[in-house]
Amino acid sequence: MEDFFTLIKNRRTIRQFQPEEIPTNILLELADLGRLAPSASNLQPLEFLLVNDQTVRQKVFAGLRWAAYINPAGNPKPGQEPTAYIVILVNTEIRKEGYQHDVGASAENIILGAFTQGIGSCWLISIDRDRLRNALDIPEKYLIDSVLALGYPAEKPVIEDFKGSVKYWKDETEVLHVPKRKLEEVVHLNRYGQRIKN
Repeated sequence: MEDFFTLIKNRRTIRQFQPEEIPTNILLELADLGRLAPSASNLQPLEFLLVNDQTVRQKVFAGLRWAAYINPAGNPKPGQEPTAYIVILVNTEIRKEGYQHDVGASAENIILGAFTQGIGSCWLISIDRDRLRNALDIPEKYLIDSVLALGYPAEKPVIEDFKGSVKYWKDETEVLHVPKRKLEEVVHLNRYGQRIKN
């Protein structure tokens, strides 16, 4: 159990990647983790489009928007782009509303599964959906929810205590600092406002 807690605590979003390719069988395993996530009413409206072909990757990359707080410093540098993507699709013939919880559970399964394989990820929702639909031949009945950018990390972001701003930043050595609210600021015990005393 402690290893799982450590896994979650050490996971950070990655936006700079090594050029090493991710094997297709690992991408399939990650999609399987997404498939097995909880689904409201067990309707299972999600599908996963795996992208690892270099030419197709370039088309996907062109439709993504990265790290608004530190744009353009948060964009992957040339040669440090993701080496794979998983596009999360929603089949609207199965579910048109209320699928967001399914997506969240599925994406987190994939993100954590990737991290156990040494693969970094960035979950992107700021995307040009029309461009992706055309580039990937996605039928109209599918809603493009989000994109998981994947690759072996070329950076090591660190957590900072929240000090009035959620905006992340890069220091002079290009290390990304990510503010997080403290546990005691977000946890209530038995009723709102009652804090846990250490």
